[in-house]
Amino acid sequence: MEAREIPVVPPPTPLAKVPRLIRHGGLTVKEYKAARGYSVGEIKAVGLTVKEARLLGIYVDERRKTMHEVNVKALAKWLEKVKKGEIRPPPPTLPKIIKVKMDRGRVFKGKTMAGRRMRGLLSLKYRYTHKYKWKRKQKERLLKKRHEVARHKGGH
Repeated sequence: MEAREIPVVPPPTPLAKVPRLIRHGGLTVKEYKAARGYSVGEIKAVGLTVKEARLLGIYVDERRKTMHEVNVKALAKWLEKVKKGEIRPPPPTLPKIIKVKMDRGRVFKGKTMAGRRMRGLLSLKYRYTHKYKWKRKQKERLLKKRHEVARHKGGH
């Protein structure tokens, strides 16, 4: 007996209504367009939380407030197949968490890309750390760069 491979099927594409524009005489070419994700109301109507939906690989658009029956029916049908084991959901679609350290109110540091690159602020790992600064100063001392003298006029 052969073990059959369960296919990975993404959730159906969420739909949003196309706005009726005055310049087109209040008519639309099509009623629905592809949306960025399902609204929170549509996710809750199926019986999921936002986190559970994202773990199942469903995109959630938290900005959208509308709830369309077309989306709820399509999502419920897909979810039923997943529960029966006919199809597998895709990998999770959790939002990326970008952690940026806060600016500590120091003097303006040239926030352009070139300025940040020059000051070594592009890597978040070393930004505002004293160990990084001390290590760099020690390297300059070993190379006898005389960094304090070279940077300022007068050499004090």
